Amino acid sequence: MTRAPLVGLADWRLPGDPFDAVEQAHALGADGLQFDLGGPGRGAWLDAPGTLDRLREACATRGPTPLAVAGNTLNDIGLTAPAGSEDAARAERVLIRVLDAAAALGAPLAFVPSFRRSAVHDLADLRRTAVVLARAAREAEARGLLLANENALDPERARALAEEVAVPSFRLLLDTYNPRVAGLDVLALVEATGGWIAPQVHLKDGTAGVVGTELLGDGDGRVWEALAALRAQGNAPDALVLENDYRDGDPRRPALDLARAHAGAAPHATDPAHTGS
Repeated sequence: MTRAPLVGLADWRLPGDPFDAVEQAHALGADGLQFDLGGPGRGAWLDAPGTLDRLREACATRGPTPLAVAGNTLNDIGLTAPAGSEDAARAERVLIRVLDAAAALGAPLAFVPSFRRSAVHDLADLRRTAVVLARAAREAEARGLLLANENALDPERARALAEEVAVPSFRLLLDTYNPRVAGLDVLALVEATGGWIAPQVHLKDGTAGVVGTELLGDGDGRVWEALAALRAQGNAPDALVLENDYRDGDPRRPALDLARAHAGAAPHATDPAHTGS
């Protein structure tokens, strides 16, 4: 029998700090949490002295499984920074810190985004990103981790990036609504890159390419179709992570989205929005 995936939350989409996120995940009954490394404008560093030990203990006590560590501050630095530049050196240091934090928490995945200053605009950006990610993926492999990249590339270029990295521990992180925001078809992306998609998937929704306050399945993100397409490929995720914005502190929306995600994770599920959740 196929095991149902864990359903978790992203701490950067909740109010408060990572320890508050642990308490909220516990109260909401979430199975796990993805954590952000932090940094300027993004909260305290996750790997500040003593923090990872305390956080690992809090998760063990309160229940949410550490799922992954994200390096969202790389959006402010740039994975595409020229080799030998100060920003390239900063990016490399952050990548190592993300990997070390994931290993310290016992999370199986580390991931980094390619948006804003890390966005891939042309072939040179893609090749530079692939070089940086290949080096980081080998470091991830040495720590027993997977490294994933989240981006807004079209199916052909996303596949090209994975092929260019060419390291077994590398994956592409699927966000069910990012393709819609970028004017792309999430089902075409799944078809083209399914073999490289990470075992953790971000779920969020919106309308007309704008992420709003819609519950999962009430927008136009084709959330459940994307999950069904992954299952049809034999790539059922290990974890589904809600990335709608819950920073207003109202527990009702994350509670409803968690219920819908659990329903949508079931084999042959099609539209949990109409199951009474």
